[in-house]
Amino acid sequence: MARHRNWALPKEPHRDLPLQQKSSPIWQGLNFVDLWTMAELFTGRILLQNNSSQDEVDTELELSQRMENRVLLLFFGALESQRCQDFAKVMKEFFVRLTDEFYVNRASQVVLVYVSEDETEEQQDDFLRDMPKKWLVVPFEDETFKRELEGMFVVEDIPTVVVLKPSGQVISWNAVDEIKHLGPPAFKNWQEVADIIDRDFLPPDDFSDKVNRSLTDCLRRPKYKLEKKKKKNDGREEEEDDEKGFF
Repeated sequence: MARHRNWALPKEPHRDLPLQQKSSPIWQGLNFVDLWTMAELFTGRILLQNNSSQDEVDTELELSQRMENRVLLLFFGALESQRCQDFAKVMKEFFVRLTDEFYVNRASQVVLVYVSEDETEEQQDDFLRDMPKKWLVVPFEDETFKRELEGMFVVEDIPTVVVLKPSGQVISWNAVDEIKHLGPPAFKNWQEVADIIDRDFLPPDDFSDKVNRSLTDCLRRPKYKLEKKKKKNDGREEEEDDEKGFF
């Protein structure tokens, strides 16, 4: 079964946190009086693009460009939850209608980060296979960060969609019902209170599809990718050994 946790944390994620929560890596260097930004929330972490190559978004510049002046959706879900599977179809349609040029002249100022509650990486991959490629994903291996996000945003059940301003203030602790009942107009409500500048008044950009990457990106070989590839290779070698044993 997917993991469920009961958190007894206050409704203000950046104030009055338990000592162990304040000392966790995610809070180091943040100002607990002033509001933190979305880029600061993910500083020092790797996010993945939900595409076949699982491109990394891990530099401060990339994170800033992805998160700046946008409403952030944190989607907590799991494959083994039937409610999550049902809602995923709604969430996909909701996101596509906000960002796909088939439906809109210009993509809405929204970014979605998926946080998996699955027990295995294969389950996470299956859940995301038909989801939009523009979604960002917390790597399955980053268990510590996922648990910290759960605690920070008081996630007690799944599916949960936390809606945040670019400043880090929470607009909605769980917008699942709002998304189901209102659809894309729900984003208009969030946009009005999110203190974001309408993109019609900003120079054109294409950060939604391609972000400027560092010169060393082509040389990086993420550890999790190597480990994943090694596991697959080891599995094939074991199968070959088994086949040889029959002859």
